[in-house]
Amino acid sequence: MTADEPGSERKRSVTVAGHRTSVSLEEEFWDALGEIASSRGVSTARLIAEIDETRGGRGLSSAIRLYVLRHYRSQMPQ
Repeated sequence: MTADEPGSERKRSVTVAGHRTSVSLEEEFWDALGEIASSRGVSTARLIAEIDETRGGRGLSSAIRLYVLRHYRSQMPQ
């Protein structure tokens, strides 16, 4: 799978709690995270920091994926 194929992971460097770290997510998750951040009026970096604060022992990439999933599920009609 190349970096341009759907489902391929892309690593980005972000600053979380004053420390640089790398996060690997599929491009679709990066896009969704950006959409959510924009809709909330915050930067993607700020949203990642918020997710980091509540992730518990889960890895950051997994916590972001679950956050995105929960966000879009909450938008679905019951």
